Amino acid sequence: MAFYKKEKREGKWHPRAVTKGRPYTTDDVARRLSEMSTVSPGDTYAVLVNLGPVLAKMMSQGRSVQLKGVGTLYYTCQSVGKGVDTPEEVNPGQIGAVKVRFIPEYTRGNRGQVTERTLIDSDLEWIDADEL
Repeated sequence: MAFYKKEKREGKWHPRAVTKGRPYTTDDVARRLSEMSTVSPGDTYAVLVNLGPVLAKMMSQGRSVQLKGVGTLYYTCQSVGKGVDTPEEVNPGQIGAVKVRFIPEYTRGNRGQVTERTLIDSDLEWIDADEL
């Protein structure tokens, strides 16, 4: 189940997704993955802990990373200052912030519509967090 709260924006009420409780940890994910495979929780944990540095190294080579069943990660950057007048003046010193963006994996139907997103459970049920 997922939770929402009621939020007023620009004079109208809307639902806003919220999280409850503590976040799941790497240990929790490793344990769950090991239950679904023949890999031990310790081995799964080791892989998960090393995933971040491996993805960073791969993305630092100018490529995105696509993980089957999860999605695609890629870099974006934001420039500082007011920009320059010519393309020849553009340089890496203008980059003030680097962010990692994420696009969840999805599939499309025959008419091009998104039919499934892997990180959204097909049985997702929304519960009003204030009613708990």
